[in-house]
Amino acid sequence: MAKKNDTELPGEAPSPRVDSWARRRTRRVLMQGLYQWQMTGASASRIEQNLEAAKSLKRIDRTYLRELLGQIIAGHEALDQLIEPVLDRELSQLDKVELAILRLAVFELSERIDVPYRVVIDEAVQLAKEFGAEDSHKYINGVLDKLAKTLRQVETGADGRV
Repeated sequence: MAKKNDTELPGEAPSPRVDSWARRRTRRVLMQGLYQWQMTGASASRIEQNLEAAKSLKRIDRTYLRELLGQIIAGHEALDQLIEPVLDRELSQLDKVELAILRLAVFELSERIDVPYRVVIDEAVQLAKEFGAEDSHKYINGVLDKLAKTLRQVETGADGRV
């Protein structure tokens, strides 16, 4: 018998639980997929097939992967417009790994308010530590901190100034 959620009211449908470890693994695969897209220009469905063939899709949130991969690729120009004003260099000068991480994180900050901004930043920093150049995690953290203050003003308590 399934255990009832303590915050659930009688007669209310249970809220879906998010497996944070599955989401973490999904973000890792998403970053790799975005990197692949940046390098090859392949479609989201082709990238997903490649990831499947590489056995990268075990114990992940496939729905989240499919949704975000497609939406980030389709909306990358709008994401880039959010990122560019807070950079200290041209977007084209960013390392492709850093760019993939930033696009993923900025999408989550702007479109997935169900994910706390601190989780978004922490996950991006962890990806940068694992896959990015030395100290790129510090750069990623700084960029996302600035963006969180504008994209998540209510949540951060920021007054909107960067």
